[in-house]
Amino acid sequence: MILALLLVINSNIVLSGLDSNLFGIVFSIVLFLIGGRKISFNLNYPLLGFIFLLEFISYRLHTKSLHFLALALLACFLYYSFTQKFSFIAFICIFLFSSVFNTFFDYLTVEIKQTLCYGVYLTLKNFIPITKIEGVNFYINNAKITIDTACMGLSMFKTGLLVGAFLLTLEERKQYKYFNIIQIFLFCFVMILLNIFSNYFRIIILILFNCTEENTLHHSIGLLCFAFYQIIPMFFLIRFFKPNLEETSNQNSNNLIFLPITIAFFIVLITSLEIKKELKHDLLENLSTTYNIEKGIWINTEVFKIATPEKLIYIKTPSHNPLICWTGNGYKVIESKVIKKNSEEICFVRMEKNNIQYYSYWWYECDHKKYTSLVEVLLIKLFQNKSVRLINETSRTKLI
Repeated sequence: MILALLLVINSNIVLSGLDSNLFGIVFSIVLFLIGGRKISFNLNYPLLGFIFLLEFISYRLHTKSLHFLALALLACFLYYSFTQKFSFIAFICIFLFSSVFNTFFDYLTVEIKQTLCYGVYLTLKNFIPITKIEGVNFYINNAKITIDTACMGLSMFKTGLLVGAFLLTLEERKQYKYFNIIQIFLFCFVMILLNIFSNYFRIIILILFNCTEENTLHHSIGLLCFAFYQIIPMFFLIRFFKPNLEETSNQNSNNLIFLPITIAFFIVLITSLEIKKELKHDLLENLSTTYNIEKGIWINTEVFKIATPEKLIYIKTPSHNPLICWTGNGYKVIESKVIKKNSEEICFVRMEKNNIQYYSYWWYECDHKKYTSLVEVLLIKLFQNKSVRLINETSRTKLI
């Protein structure tokens, strides 16, 4: 009844979370049910601590993705409290299939793609005539080859995670024993390395076959690399991971069970009611007079746009990463780095669309100071409750 009440109150957030990762979340729940084991130590208060941390951030920043994750952890908490069974494998899956991880991965998309492509360039430059590399663009025999966003491997990473979690759970069921935390994290680390190798060789093969456009061959190469460099090695390596923990029991008194449940319920309920309130962003408050806001328009409550003949200006909430917005609209990032403007650091991106290059500059602003770290400005907003905005200026010519 507790869980049902909270799910009804947060129905919009729950439906949104399930819409983005339905299969992964359902799979994690099934793993939790079939792979749960009785453990010797009490997880009630560590889980309560996780929920409090997530809800504290959600309450202060109105972060719906963290609130959804807290609801998922509360479901695990309730199941564990009454059965004393817990699955660390499923617990990790819940984190990695949450929108929090998606957001974290999206923020690293450009860096991941550029690092992989540069590694491929160092490998192939002595074997094929690569003139130069610009971000994800390879110039070979006066032709430009661009690596698409899918080659960063987020979908393949998640699929590999599902396979790895299934293998670990299956091995536990076969051996009637359980993996310890170190073994689980080590296997996850191996899966990450295999995913990197898979995408690395995928890019190499796509370049050698000159097949960077999305077609049947392109997708077939991706699936074959995923199978040969990630799935098959996992089936081989699982033989070296043997569970050695016996199932144990930990009996708690009723007071110790219901006290943390009651506390967790009130924490999630209070946050649920707070997060329903409309958040006032104050994006234009104390904005520099150099921006003519009279010529601007509101795209939505989180985005204000000013279009001038010289440049396009967006003023947004900090959650809007320009790299994600631009690449989502079909722009290819050629160069991304941090530069200096009036002795302050800002982010610079050179990108391309329809063979036209654009120069984009962006930064986070708080108390008229510029920041390039999202974590830093969120901590300022979290503990000091100060207004933070993101300013993005884009032009066809260099502005600095």
